[in-house]
Amino acid sequence: MHWLFDLGNTRLKCAPLHADGSVGEAVALEHHGAELDLGSAMARALPARIEVAYLASVASPDVTVGVLDALSTRCRRISRARTQSTFDGVTIAYARPEKLGVDRFLALLAAHARGGAALVCGIGTALTLDLVDGGGRHHGGRIAPSPTLMRESLHGRARQLAPHGGAYAVFAADTEDALASGCDGAALALVEHSLAEARRRLGETPRLYLHGGGAEDLLGRLPGALPAPGLVLEGLARWAAAELERPGPPVS
Repeated sequence: MHWLFDLGNTRLKCAPLHADGSVGEAVALEHHGAELDLGSAMARALPARIEVAYLASVASPDVTVGVLDALSTRCRRISRARTQSTFDGVTIAYARPEKLGVDRFLALLAAHARGGAALVCGIGTALTLDLVDGGGRHHGGRIAPSPTLMRESLHGRARQLAPHGGAYAVFAADTEDALASGCDGAALALVEHSLAEARRRLGETPRLYLHGGGAEDLLGRLPGALPAPGLVLEGLARWAAAELERPGPPVS
């Protein structure tokens, strides 16, 4: 059995990779700010033996090592995905490929494989935006705090400001509502501005894909946005398929 692992700053998403290249049902394990033994949680969620594990990680080195240690007890081989300047029809804009987070890279692969130009928005700890045209050329992107991180940062500097709660309103009449409206509104404005600039640059409106733990909160206020919760895992599946076809020893 082959499995895919997308390790972010908050969650580990795991999914089986089917023989036809499709991605099975994903399981998400929280690891940030929770009293959770991630190794034990993985042991409960995963089969006892895995032939190959494909890992993409943007988490801290200590969390990544912990996951690698947990995988090493049940996997014959572990392959770690890394950003490439050109891969699977996509050419990234960064002069130094290693500076582009592997989650963003894999999401671009998946978006391009779906066809057409795309603006890919990931909403996790950070909010990331990346534009890829129909020919696979990456035009670059943006990184900002996600609404959740904005709230947590405000609470960290001013403890009287609640780190969560409230409802979105254009002009709120309550502090919690105003916080929710301001932080969500900042994210919405960035996405909308990026979409307008993408349309101007490409001469067409790209598909807008939203993925990540915070995507659902913004979807309803971005007309035409497409939910893509498994986009990074889809891209990781494409990485895995290319590795299986690559001659010589596998990348790990």
